[in-house]
Amino acid sequence: MAEAELTAPRLGRGYWTGIILHAIVLAVLLTPPVLEALAGAHLRWLFVFLFSWSLAAILTALAIRISFLTRTLDMPSGRKAHAEPTPLLGGFAVTAAFGISLLVSFHYSLPMKAVGLAGFFIWIIGFIDDRWGLPAKVKLFAQFVAVGILLAFGVHVTFLPPTWWGDSLEYVITALWVVGITNAVNFLDGMDGLAVGMSAIIAGFLALVALQTGQYYFSIVALALFGSCLGFLPFNFRPGRNARIFLGDSGATFLGFMLASAAILGEWAADDTAAIIVPLVLLSVPIFDMTLTTIIRFGTGKVRTIGEWLAFAGRDHLHHRLAGLGIGRTTAVIVVWALTFFVGISAVMLTHVQGVFALMMLLQVGILFGFVTFFMIYVRHHQIRLFVETTSSNNDSTNVGQLDAALKSQDQPQES
Repeated sequence: MAEAELTAPRLGRGYWTGIILHAIVLAVLLTPPVLEALAGAHLRWLFVFLFSWSLAAILTALAIRISFLTRTLDMPSGRKAHAEPTPLLGGFAVTAAFGISLLVSFHYSLPMKAVGLAGFFIWIIGFIDDRWGLPAKVKLFAQFVAVGILLAFGVHVTFLPPTWWGDSLEYVITALWVVGITNAVNFLDGMDGLAVGMSAIIAGFLALVALQTGQYYFSIVALALFGSCLGFLPFNFRPGRNARIFLGDSGATFLGFMLASAAILGEWAADDTAAIIVPLVLLSVPIFDMTLTTIIRFGTGKVRTIGEWLAFAGRDHLHHRLAGLGIGRTTAVIVVWALTFFVGISAVMLTHVQGVFALMMLLQVGILFGFVTFFMIYVRHHQIRLFVETTSSNNDSTNVGQLDAALKSQDQPQES
């Protein structure tokens, strides 16, 4: 597409109506009487949620314009589903809305400042990658630098004995956890609305569990992230139509990093075993996707080294496999959201159980994903077998690739 043609599309009347309403909400929230009334009624959490939601919506509309002005766009290519240049600065809107919401609400501690600083660094690296491109190894190194910022401020897991080896293992586990979740969420940013919707659900349950366990401060942080995701979502998830804007690597890695860091900061249950299991369950969807794709890719020889694994861009993630069953991209996204919601309910219940019962609930979640894996693989193989048998009996030369195209054709986005 020629440079002259790269102009920002006009937002419809519905979008502008929504943006104006969000602007009014922001103006009302910032008036002294409303601030005093919310504080007096102990509804500061409501202020943070509404503020982040409205601000994210306004900043997303702004980010669309800036993306076209700076040519920070995802251009259509062979393996990409969108058919027109799409802005990549969604991460700017989510990150800025989240950060400003916390600054305005004055809810930030020294560890939260460390998380915010490291998260901003992750966003900067992601922006550079979106705009100019970075090698996978450079991005991985930068993520470990961000983990170093957390460790320097004492943000790390704490469940091992306070010895030199215990501290060392906690640092290693923290690094693997944060880098792993950061990339797992980014890997799931392969369909419109998937990563941001999933992150919103996880953040919402983080806030709920934080309130259950008496962590009012932490619930504010989680609600700020929840609201920021919701404000961005309508621009990114438009069933049957192209997304107005993408999160980009900057947004997806920022969300993954913040969720991983939040899981470390919180105290998730009175029982030590349950406290460890709650974040594992809350983030089990991205953990499952990364684990499954890693096992399959190494097992089938598609990748042989960590570098190849980081650079590999395949269509074998959870959402791809679900869409490949013929349910369509939109339904695949909703199924992943539903899985995330289900495990979120399990995490809420975990705060009330202890010891072996917590382990049993973790096993229950593991069995759920086992059934999901079996269903995806079995149904897909069954589809291919029936297709081959049918085409063979009809002397048809149609191949499996055409079956794949037929299954996916029913949910192609239309021009906006």
